Amino acid sequence: MASLALPGSFLDVNKTCHCRYAARNSIIRCNVAEPLMFNKENGRPGMPLQVNGDPSFSNLLNANQLRRFPVAHGHTDTRLRIFSGTANPALSQEIASNMGLELGKIMIKRFADCEIYVQLQESVRGCDVYLVQPTCPPANENLMELLIMIDACRRASAKNITAVVPYFGYARADRKTQGRESIAAKLVANLITEAGADRVLACDLHSGQSMGYFDIPVDHVPGQPVILDYLASKTICSDDLVVVSPDVGGVARARAFAKKLSDAPLAIVDKRRHGHNVAEVMNLIGDVRGKVAVMVDDMIDTAGTIAKGAALLHQEGAREVYACTTHAVFSPPAIERLSSGLFQEVIITNTIPVAEQNYFPQLTILSVANLLGETIWRVHDDCAGGFEPYSNLGID
Repeated sequence: MASLALPGSFLDVNKTCHCRYAARNSIIRCNVAEPLMFNKENGRPGMPLQVNGDPSFSNLLNANQLRRFPVAHGHTDTRLRIFSGTANPALSQEIASNMGLELGKIMIKRFADCEIYVQLQESVRGCDVYLVQPTCPPANENLMELLIMIDACRRASAKNITAVVPYFGYARADRKTQGRESIAAKLVANLITEAGADRVLACDLHSGQSMGYFDIPVDHVPGQPVILDYLASKTICSDDLVVVSPDVGGVARARAFAKKLSDAPLAIVDKRRHGHNVAEVMNLIGDVRGKVAVMVDDMIDTAGTIAKGAALLHQEGAREVYACTTHAVFSPPAIERLSSGLFQEVIITNTIPVAEQNYFPQLTILSVANLLGETIWRVHDDCAGGFEPYSNLGID
């Protein structure tokens, strides 16, 4: 019985800090992945490393060792500027810190009539500017804020403007399923392009064809490496593992995920959707009896699909069920469904901020800051991907 192992794992995710909050005189714990450490000599981000599994050999792996190309990063690189919108400032700060940079100074405020005002408080003339702003709920507010930030940078004579969109809202409206519907994903792509963005960096788009809606380069960064490294740290026997796609549309994503998990077997939940945010599970394709089922999806919105899928997996004899997703939209009643006892653990990333009142004991939050930071460096340095675990970043 071989333990689950991944080649090229780089995060020691066994070490977690505990977020606590009080709820009705009780203490709830939420596992949050430990942030990266920093090298005291050069301030560059490093990663905790255990040699041969012995914590006594724990060392700090300098981020320069992950690169096959010479770089001169750090505070001296004045051409690279990172600005944060108001949608996820914690992620923006973590990205900048991991890169050894400071966030750019920017003023964003709302007028009394809810119009948005943006002013850059430092010069970006001739700079390579990265604007970090997921278009998560409230989607329209955050999207408009991103567009105004792009326009401000363009009018301030920035050399290149990259919209870093960890979560791309409206991505599900990527085709017409009925007559007289809009394709909002294409409209949003046009808005970002016309606002003045030169490039888009997005994390786990709902469908790959959304990249074709942009008339500018798109770097599509999957969040899988972060989740895979976390799963590799758990004591799950590879013979007991089965990867489950919650719907037919996610089979390709689940198959790629299963291949990384020692080529684990695949199961598919067949569902019929009768309306928006309403799903009905029909049957299961594959064998999960006595196995640990890992459900993989790009996002969890109301959690109807994944909760009904988990109930079906338990009904079919699954021993444990894990939910893995990149984007935690968590629209009501998602929290109630996810914390109902169906899941052993719900593993998400911080592309969308999760309010403390939405924490529950089974929730684990992993950070994509290092992944996005590495991608920003490679784009800035005009270097392609090629070093594991970043070889599939899609940066050509």
